[in-house]
Amino acid sequence: MGLVSGGTTIFDAGAIDSGIATGSMTFIKKLTASSSSTLSFIDGASSVVLDNTYGEYLISFTNIHPATDAQHLQFQVNAVDGSGFDLGVSAWHWRAFNNEGGNDRGAAIHNDPDTFVQNNGTAYQPIATNLGADNDQSSHGFLHLINPSSTTFVTQFYSRFSISNSGNYIQDNHVCGHFNATAAVDEISFKMTSGAIASGVICLYGIK
Repeated sequence: MGLVSGGTTIFDAGAIDSGIATGSMTFIKKLTASSSSTLSFIDGASSVVLDNTYGEYLISFTNIHPATDAQHLQFQVNAVDGSGFDLGVSAWHWRAFNNEGGNDRGAAIHNDPDTFVQNNGTAYQPIATNLGADNDQSSHGFLHLINPSSTTFVTQFYSRFSISNSGNYIQDNHVCGHFNATAAVDEISFKMTSGAIASGVICLYGIK
């Protein structure tokens, strides 16, 4: 027996209709790090779709582990026909933290303009900071890229990460911002501030 609302079938024999207004998420591509200096999704390359097929893209990060301690995972994009991964970006960065001993905790805005936030800067933007490289440390999170193919509005993004950091803290990172160009974005790249991404999985999904 199905569930119908306003003339639209929502459930039919236990399955969700992928055409309902809430949209659907489609897996596109998985990248697996193995001492990788960079990992990138490039529209049209290796079965990657990063164009106006989807209005939003979700990128998930699982067991991200740096080769070098106390590094930041960061990203940048290229506009169509661009090069260099240096589009202007403005971003805001907030974190909460608690150490393993339970005697140091708090929340703060990361407002260092040389490291964590940018004001129309062209550097790679950190989204997960001070990642630990101990054998038992890894970090997980997601990044949303909103309507990157728009040539009317700037491309916005937001991310959240759970981090085992280099000082043996658990850290909750939030970043949001936008790229300061009304140009379609079709490439996105990830790397550490220094050293390689030793291991981990990055997956790209399209959301309709």
